[in-house]
Amino acid sequence: MQLHLKCLLFTSLYIAGCHENNTSKTSVTDTSTSGGTVENVQTTATSNGIEFKKEATLAFISKSGADTTRRIDVQLAQTEQQREDGLMYRKSMSDDQGMLFIFPDFEQRSFWMKNTYISLDIIYIDDKQEIVSIQKYATPLSEQGLPSFKKAQYVLEVNGGFCDKYHIGYGDKIAYKQ
Repeated sequence: MQLHLKCLLFTSLYIAGCHENNTSKTSVTDTSTSGGTVENVQTTATSNGIEFKKEATLAFISKSGADTTRRIDVQLAQTEQQREDGLMYRKSMSDDQGMLFIFPDFEQRSFWMKNTYISLDIIYIDDKQEIVSIQKYATPLSEQGLPSFKKAQYVLEVNGGFCDKYHIGYGDKIAYKQ
């Protein structure tokens, strides 16, 4: 009888573990020195092993300039390798997170969703930090190019539907602080 109870307990624990949330929000603050400056990076581990690294806070500012409509934490993609990797292989991201791609030049851009498992809104932003184009609800794993149609120096990726949900549109601006 004791063996039966142990098996029942083990099975219950196993099933409970299988139904746990997909993300484990373990926050770690990494304070490291590079080039004489101190970086404060907060990471959030996910079940698929890829960590979100909060490197800046980004605010959306309405066209009128009077209101901040939403704030999110962003991971920065500043190097060529970081921009190539982007959000590939991630299985989830919360609505208060995104990835900001920062380019050294001001050109027309095109992104795709290869190896990206979550639907995204891709927001193209000019050199004055104004939104010039949005590709909404990008299809996961698609290799179809999603162009900016206008020159952009920044690109922000957020969850698919984010722009509709929070009324983010053309002419709105962003401001970010590391």
